[in-house]
Amino acid sequence: MMGMKLGRFASLRPSVRRLARGLRWLEQGEPVKAFSIFASLAKRGNVEAQYQVGQAYLGGRGVPPSLEEGTRWIYRAAQAGLPKACFTLATVYAIGLPEGFDPGSSFQSVESLSVPVMDAAPRRPDFDQAAIWARKGAEAGHADAQALYAHVLTHGPSHLQDAEQARHWYRKAADGGAAQGHLGLGLILIGEASTDEQRKEASLYLHKAADGGLGTACATLGWMYETGFAVGRDLSQAAKYYEKAAEHGVAPAQARYGLMLLKGVGAEKNVTRAETWLRRAAGNDDSDAAALLGDLYMRGEDFIAHPEEALKWYRLAAEGGHVAATRALALLYLTGTGTEADPQKAAQWFQIAAARGDRHADADFGNLILAGVTQSPEDQAALKERFHNLAESGDPLGAFNLGVCLAQGVGGDRDKAKALYWMGRARDGIVNAQYWYGRMLIEGGDVEADPVQGFAWIEKAAEAGMMEARVAVAQFLITGQIEGHRDHPRALELYHQAADQGSIDALFSLGAMYGGGHDVPMDRTKAFQYFQKAAQRGHGLSQLMVGRYLVRGLAGRMDPEEGRLWLERAAARDVSEAREELEELNNTTSSETS
Repeated sequence: MMGMKLGRFASLRPSVRRLARGLRWLEQGEPVKAFSIFASLAKRGNVEAQYQVGQAYLGGRGVPPSLEEGTRWIYRAAQAGLPKACFTLATVYAIGLPEGFDPGSSFQSVESLSVPVMDAAPRRPDFDQAAIWARKGAEAGHADAQALYAHVLTHGPSHLQDAEQARHWYRKAADGGAAQGHLGLGLILIGEASTDEQRKEASLYLHKAADGGLGTACATLGWMYETGFAVGRDLSQAAKYYEKAAEHGVAPAQARYGLMLLKGVGAEKNVTRAETWLRRAAGNDDSDAAALLGDLYMRGEDFIAHPEEALKWYRLAAEGGHVAATRALALLYLTGTGTEADPQKAAQWFQIAAARGDRHADADFGNLILAGVTQSPEDQAALKERFHNLAESGDPLGAFNLGVCLAQGVGGDRDKAKALYWMGRARDGIVNAQYWYGRMLIEGGDVEADPVQGFAWIEKAAEAGMMEARVAVAQFLITGQIEGHRDHPRALELYHQAADQGSIDALFSLGAMYGGGHDVPMDRTKAFQYFQKAAQRGHGLSQLMVGRYLVRGLAGRMDPEEGRLWLERAAARDVSEAREELEELNNTTSSETS
């Protein structure tokens, strides 16, 4: 009997030695040599070798990758009871296998194992099979299989969900040292915690999961340290964990860390690094990050302003459902910033923003429609009727839009007296109504003019942040048209605010103010910079001024050839002074060469 046992062990030793040699080749970075050994042993029924062959196919180690062939070999090892094979098979089922594929079907002969199999069929997750195999691995004591089984019991189809069993297996996985077990149990406990002791226990599990390299755990801890939930508020710790999560590809953490770098909160301010992380997050479909990138490129903070880039990122964010970015995109199309002005596209995006709940966009969209964008007389009448019903019901936005209808004669005759009445009904709640109400009082006509009161309402809209109102107030402060209201330094401040919001007219006005002749210090270098920003966005008068500055060297740099190009662009926009400047430049050039 003893001789028989010794004989069995003697016959196994060569297989054990060959398997160990294959594992060493794998560790030494020789996957092709390792695969050759594993394939030979797998053919003879060695379960560990079958598992290694399956992993080679799944990971493309030493053989072209094939999900189907890898799964077939993993399936064999799992059937033999190898716990780690059960876990891998459950993972593959959870991710999804080609539809109709049976891992128990016959596979290629081991002699042709290096031939790849095309996995072209659509993949379909099978959580029932995932649960079966994860449970087998879990019951065999495999900690990662325990965590996966708990995950399926928590997040799988409703017929598989079992919160009590999920908690049981998460705890066993955590006790076994599985990072996913720590994460799962920590998230369950943090959701249930009602005492400081329970919150502390939850945070300990999450810290263990983060130490295990799980990005989700790092992101959760970043949020906890940022908000002070279950841990002491510590922004530097928040930034540290957000950074770790960002490096693991967690998009919300990338966005959050980028924002902290952008603002210098919890980490040293670094706009370049912030842009990099926001770009990564946006590339991972984080609409908040895309919107922040749009803001960054519009402001030009530590960057040259790139309206075209802003347009791209606002569009990505808008397509992802971001409300503020949707309105910002509409405004770019409306003003022709970073693209050609396109009222139709502006109307489309304003409508989407309004449907998403942006009240400002609702007003902007109404203004576009009332200005005649994509509407028939019948549509105008229907629109006016809708606004009338809203206004009568006490809706301030409806009152504003009805006022515009009456002022512009949309859907019927003009009636400025009634328009002023409805604007008055809307002015306390709608910034646009404050602006329009003020304009109507200043313009007078069919209603009694009251410039001082009108200016006060436009000023109120400016204080609320309305770009057009800021420009209008600044213009009144420059001209002194409203009695008692002439203030160039304040006008300069308002133009700066409007320019930061994307107003091309404000950029031009800043150039004009810094260019001299106003009650602010002259600075022609700044004047040229603002003219140049507006010129690059297609503003004809700014193109004239850039050309003039370069031709005459007014800001210290003389470049007649570049100046000529800008004058030609301005002339192409029917700026008559640009044609006169070009003619003068041509005459000067001719006289110098003769």
